[in-house]
Amino acid sequence: MSVVVYNTLTRKKEPFETLEPGRVKIYCCGVTVYDYSHLGHARCYVAWDTVRRYLLWRGYEVRYVQNFTDIDDKILNRAKTENSTMQTVAERYTQAYLEDIARLNVMEADKYTYATQTLDGIQRLIGELEQKGYAYPANGDVYYSVRKFEGYGKLSGRKLDDMQAGASGRVADDAIKQDPFDFALWKGAKAGEPFWESPWGPGRPGWHIECSAMIREVFETPQGNERPVATIDLHLGGSDLVFPHHENEIAQSEAVTGHPLARYWMHNGMVNVGGEKMSKSLGNFTTIRDLLDAPHGPDPMAVRLFLLQGSYRKPVDFTDESIAAAQTSWGTLRDGLLFGHQYGTKLGWADASDSAFGDPAAMRIDRDSEPVQAFQTAMDDDFNTAGGLAVLFELAKDLRRVGNVITHQGEADADSETLRQQWQTLVCLAQVLGLEASPEPQPSAEGGLSDGEIENLLTQRREARAAKNFAEGDRIRDLLQAAGITLIDKPGGVTEWHR
Repeated sequence: MSVVVYNTLTRKKEPFETLEPGRVKIYCCGVTVYDYSHLGHARCYVAWDTVRRYLLWRGYEVRYVQNFTDIDDKILNRAKTENSTMQTVAERYTQAYLEDIARLNVMEADKYTYATQTLDGIQRLIGELEQKGYAYPANGDVYYSVRKFEGYGKLSGRKLDDMQAGASGRVADDAIKQDPFDFALWKGAKAGEPFWESPWGPGRPGWHIECSAMIREVFETPQGNERPVATIDLHLGGSDLVFPHHENEIAQSEAVTGHPLARYWMHNGMVNVGGEKMSKSLGNFTTIRDLLDAPHGPDPMAVRLFLLQGSYRKPVDFTDESIAAAQTSWGTLRDGLLFGHQYGTKLGWADASDSAFGDPAAMRIDRDSEPVQAFQTAMDDDFNTAGGLAVLFELAKDLRRVGNVITHQGEADADSETLRQQWQTLVCLAQVLGLEASPEPQPSAEGGLSDGEIENLLTQRREARAAKNFAEGDRIRDLLQAAGITLIDKPGGVTEWHR
C-alpha cells in the first residue's frame, strides 16, 4: 500500500510517486516577515510538519525547504511606520516566527531560503523570461505577460476571459501594463525606498518571482545535456496562495524550463474564528504567542492536537470551546504518553532508569501490529490525521485505565510486556504527529520533598491519626498534596503514595 495525496493541480487523490525513488523534494511557502505569526500560520506549518514527519516515518529521504519573504511591500510599510528598515523588521519577525513555531514542535526546515539572498537568481530568471518573450520592461518595472503562457489558470481552474469582468479599473490604475492581468516581476524604486540595482534600474523583486527563483536555486539539477531544471515533488502552502501566487509561480518557472514546477500541489484550509474568517479588520486576529502566553493559556501540544483533529484541507473553526476540548483531549493523550515514566519501574521494566528511556529513537515497535497498521492505513490516505489520532487515543485510554488500576490496587491487571509494547507504540506513533510529552522533573531535597521527607511526614500522619488528631492528619495530607504527592489509604493502616 502506498501513500495517496490530494493534488490541487488535478483536483483528485493520486498515488504518491516521487521523481527519484525513495527521495522527496519539498518546497513550502513561508511567511512574509512583517508581523508576529498567527493561528493561520500555525495551521499551515503544523500540517506540513506532520506530512514531512510521516514521509520520514514511511522511510523516505526528505529534503524540506522553506522560504522567508523578506522583501515585500508589507515589510516596507511596517518599516516606515516604525521609522526602521526592511532588514531590521524582517530579521525581528523571522526570529519571532522560529521561536513561536518551535513551541508547537514544528521541526526546523532542512534549509531556509531568503529573497534577499537570491537577488542574482531572481534577476537571472527575469532576464530569461524577457528573452523568451514572456516579460517586458515598462518605466523601470518589469511585467509578466500572462496571456503568453498557454497553461495559465491550470492550478486554480480560473480562465482569464471569465475573470475579465472583474478587471474593470485595473488598466486605469496601471496604465503602463499591456494587459490588466499582467503582474510585476520587478518594481522600480520610488523616492526614499530601499532598492537593489538591476538591468532595468534600481528596484526590488515582485513577490511571485521570489519563490520561483528560490526553488530553482535550491533544487536545480542537470538533466544530461539539457539545461538544468528544478522540478520538485511537493509544493506546499495555504489555500489562499493557489491564486495568484502559486498560479504565477507555475507561469514563471515553466515558461523558462519547459518542465513542471511540481508534481503535486498541496494546500491547507484556513482558520475561522467563531465561524468567521480570521482577520485583523474583524478584531478576531490571534497570534501564536498571544494564545500560548495568555493567563491559563493552552498547552502548546493541545493547540497542535486541535489543528490535527480534522483534514488539513478543510477550514478549522477556532473557539474557546474547541481549544478547551483539545486541552482535555491532550490530558488523556499525555497520561498515556507518560505511562512508562510513571509505572515502568513498578512493572519491572529493566531499562526504566536508563537515560534513553522514553526516547522513540531507542524503541522498536512491531510495524505489523494492529495499531500500527491502522495508523498507517489512515495516514496513507492523504495524511488523515483524524484517523491516526483515533488509534492513539485507543492506546492512551487503555494505558490510563491500567495506570488507575495500578494506583488504586497496587498492581496491573494486564501483562507487563504487553503494556510495554502498547506504550512504546503510542510514543512512537504520537511522535509521527509531533505530539510529545516529557515527565516533570522529580523534586529533590533542594527543590521539593525527597522520598525520605515524604516517608517522615507519612509517619507523623499515622501517629496523628492513631491519636485521633484528624486535623493534623488532614494538614499533613494537604501539605503533601500541595507538593504534588497523592496518597492512597488502604486497609490495615497502609498508605501508598506517588508523585
